[in-house]
Amino acid sequence: MADTRCGKKEFVGYEYKEVCTDKSRVSFLLDGYENFGWEADGNIYENPGSVSNQHNQKKVILRLKRNRKIVNKMELTRLQRNFEACVNEIETLEKSKTSVATVYALIIGMIGTAFMAGSTFAVTAQQPHIILCIFLAIPGFIGWILPYFVYKRSVEKQTEKVTPLIEDKYDEIYEICEKGNKLLY
Repeated sequence: MADTRCGKKEFVGYEYKEVCTDKSRVSFLLDGYENFGWEADGNIYENPGSVSNQHNQKKVILRLKRNRKIVNKMELTRLQRNFEACVNEIETLEKSKTSVATVYALIIGMIGTAFMAGSTFAVTAQQPHIILCIFLAIPGFIGWILPYFVYKRSVEKQTEKVTPLIEDKYDEIYEICEKGNKLLY
């Protein structure tokens, strides 16, 4: 009777990592983490408890594994931390495109609402003040219409200012990944 074992498989101890991210960033992060010795565990799960973000992108959990006895582990871990910091900075810069614009639009909208409240109180007074109501209603309506245009303009300006910074961060990420890849092979 023939021996069914072809050869012994060596034991490999793994360390595991979970990364929660948007579906749109899965490929980018998988490519990046491979340069630090991580490989996809094959398990990518949608996070059932997560709330969709502003672009209706569900969060997913990447499950990664890496050989515990990998060469240059300390240096790879240091580079990986730099990689993760750069990814977090890119996310922060992306959010900053709309956050400042939202604040400006909300402030203008609240000021418009305050004028509109004044206009309403002027017309509902014991003796209605129609002229005052009109003078307060005009900036009130402007305060309700203007936020849309302020928001759009502010997002455009912030995008122009932030895009070069984001590109620089991507270049830094590629350099870090290149260094990590060289340490692996």
